[in-house]
Amino acid sequence: MKQRLWNYISGLRNTSPLVHSITNYVVMNNTANALLAAGASPIMAHAHPEMKDMVSIAGALVINIGTLDEYWVESMRLAIRQAETLKKPWILDPVGAGATHYRDTVLKELISIYHPSVIRANASEIMALAQVSTPTKGVDSVNKTEEAPEAARYLNKTTGAVICISGATDSIIHEGKCVSLKNGDPIMARITGMGCTATALTGAFCAANPANLFEATVAAMALMGVAGEKAAALAKGPGSLQMHFLDVLATITEQEFNELLILEEENAGI
Repeated sequence: MKQRLWNYISGLRNTSPLVHSITNYVVMNNTANALLAAGASPIMAHAHPEMKDMVSIAGALVINIGTLDEYWVESMRLAIRQAETLKKPWILDPVGAGATHYRDTVLKELISIYHPSVIRANASEIMALAQVSTPTKGVDSVNKTEEAPEAARYLNKTTGAVICISGATDSIIHEGKCVSLKNGDPIMARITGMGCTATALTGAFCAANPANLFEATVAAMALMGVAGEKAAALAKGPGSLQMHFLDVLATITEQEFNELLILEEENAGI
């Protein structure tokens, strides 16, 4: 698989898919800029009257529950229904799963009534989503990726979604396959919305590659990790990391990507 991933990155740059994000307002600017830098085209919209039209012109839908309210939840429902009607991929970021009853009630609806194509979250969120008893510190993970594969396999089996656990190691699980990615840098956790950016990039890659959502998710997380690692080597702190991260997303070459990428494939076992 490692040899194929650059084709996904170059393909994204060539096709520039439109990604519709109903996301939290803390990260809209960050994720929009990351999508543009990677080669995609972002739109952030949640007005009820335009949901069907907006999903119809987009290649994928990203649902991020970071800043929930009743109006936005209805926007999510309208958009998801249209995405499923048109058979377009939609990606769920269950930000803060397990933190509040309201958040968990919304998430239960989104994964039991509807059918996410990909779920990307940190280990604590994945475990909470699978109803594994675990503490959650706001939107931050208090669990490691290595603690969540069982919950991820359960979610994959019950929802059919590709499951991505992000952390120091990113693990992508689907139908007995598991890919682990070991790139990135700890400083990335000091910038708000980097996980949301990973979800947005996943949406872009799924829009460009709807026939293989598993490998599209791997490609998105691989680019995210490698770009973050390369940017961290150039940065002096979180502020300059943001700048360098966007630059690397836009300029990274095939040679640079392949030299840094650390990827392991295994049978996840279900």
